Amino acid sequence: MAEAAAVNTWLVKSEPATWSWQQQVAAGTTHWDGVRNAQACNFLKAMRIGDRAFFYHSGEERRIVGIVDIVREAYPDPGDPSGRFVMVDVRAVRALPRPVTLAAIKADERLHHLALVRQSRLSVMPIDPASWALLLALSGAEDGPLAD
Repeated sequence: MAEAAAVNTWLVKSEPATWSWQQQVAAGTTHWDGVRNAQACNFLKAMRIGDRAFFYHSGEERRIVGIVDIVREAYPDPGDPSGRFVMVDVRAVRALPRPVTLAAIKADERLHHLALVRQSRLSVMPIDPASWALLLALSGAEDGPLAD
């Protein structure tokens, strides 16, 4: 019997004025495009169907507000005339019971290694399983790391 592939966990950032959690929920499933940083693009390319990502409002809010599933792996971003960048499709899963602010993340030394703290301008980043579980706990979520 084949072993199930590991689910990776991520964080994707958006300015709420550009694309908000509320818009994501209303859309249900949509593409995550416009990423023009090479490192963030490589993270998009590493995403697999079934992976999960925190949805983070950047700008003035600076907080994790929801969870999305990756439902389509990387494909060319038609908004990139160079052809170098990609996008993925994401589906809204659920809002967090309580948003987790960047201030709360920075205040917890167990999370200081995250790119969210160390590379503030990076818009797509991996989140290790222990940090995913901790961030869920900070949000008031009761279930395990991949519960709906």
